[in-house]
Formats: sequence, C-alpha cells, structure tokens
Amino acid sequence: MEGYVYVGLGTLITLGVLALLGIIADFVAGALGAKKFGASGLSVLGATLGAIVGIFFGIPGLLLGPFIGAVIGELASGRKIDAAGRAGIGATIGLLIGTAAKLAVGVMMLAVFLFMRLT
Repeated sequence: MEGYVYVGLGTLITLGVLALLGIIADFVAGALGAKKFGASGLSVLGATLGAIVGIFFGIPGLLLGPFIGAVIGELASGRKIDAAGRAGIGATIGLLIGTAAKLAVGVMMLAVFLFMRLT
C-alpha cells in the first residue's frame, strides 16, 4: 500500500560510513594539495578552514575558499606572495581531486543501495 522500500541497518551503516569517507576526502584533499605544493602548516590549515567557510557561499565559495584560505595562511606564516599563490593553486587542485573522490563515493553509495535492493 505504501510502496516504499525498506533497507536494513547494515545498508544504512555502510552508506553512512561511505558518506563520512566522502566528506573526509573532500576536506583532506585540499589540505594535501596545498602541502604537495610546498605550503606551510598554516597554509594547510587555511585551506581546510577556507573549504569549510566556502560551503556557506555556494559554488564560488567552494572553488575560492581553499585557495583564499591557503594564500592567507601562507602569508600569515611570513612567506612571499609567489609561494602563497602556489599553495593556493595546490589547494584548488586538491579540492578538484577531493570532489572527484566524493563523486566516486557517491556512485559507490548508489551501487551499494541498488545491490542491497536487488538482492
């Protein structure tokens, strides 16, 4: 009568773990991208905070948040503007990689749900 499909607790836990992995991958990728381009610890922290703050500003915030955060962190640690720019570029590349990872996790979540539904 209701037409709803109910999934079990195991499926929900699996989907929850995958969602958590996707969120972690998104934030960590920006920080690691900045670090790969020689960023300081403050720059990595700035990229992470920039990604978090960027969430509240839509697509432009998501794209610019890690870059701006990494640049501010790098400048705060006393580095020059060229090093800050490289750190920002690294954070942006990391963000793009993190987004791809989150998309892959989303596809995995859909596959898990469909597999559990069809079995």
